[in-house]
Amino acid sequence: MSRATIGWLWVGGQAILLGALVILPGSDDWPTPNWLQGIAAVLFFGGLALIAVAALGLGTALTPTPVPNKGAKLSTGGFYRYVRHPIYTGVLTVVVGITLRSGSWIHLLIAILTVGFFDRKAAWEERQLADRYPDYADYAAVTPKFVPQPWRTSV
Repeated sequence: MSRATIGWLWVGGQAILLGALVILPGSDDWPTPNWLQGIAAVLFFGGLALIAVAALGLGTALTPTPVPNKGAKLSTGGFYRYVRHPIYTGVLTVVVGITLRSGSWIHLLIAILTVGFFDRKAAWEERQLADRYPDYADYAAVTPKFVPQPWRTSV
């Protein structure tokens, strides 16, 4: 199977998980007071903003699949200075926001599956990036995958 096909399969799996979070109705499995809904909204909209800024930061390196663009340079500036996958960080932040607001154990289960899915998707993508960019291993060694760690230095 080609890398492009595998890349699109990752995108399809992601669409199924995220679609389920959006389509499935919330529940009353846990209380969702106003303060929790406020936190959920901040996470949701903050995650969307992070996705947009990180995507713009990639410029022509942005692709719809986790297969690197042949003509692009490795992005290590902007949010990519703090995490290797800021778009995924944004998506996962949105997922947490949706889940908190949902009050649903089913949403929580899907969110956990989504975190695992993105971890595996990022690992697959990183193998492609390491093949494409000789200095990717050095960048990855000092830059966290999803969660910024201010005590670590980055490239």
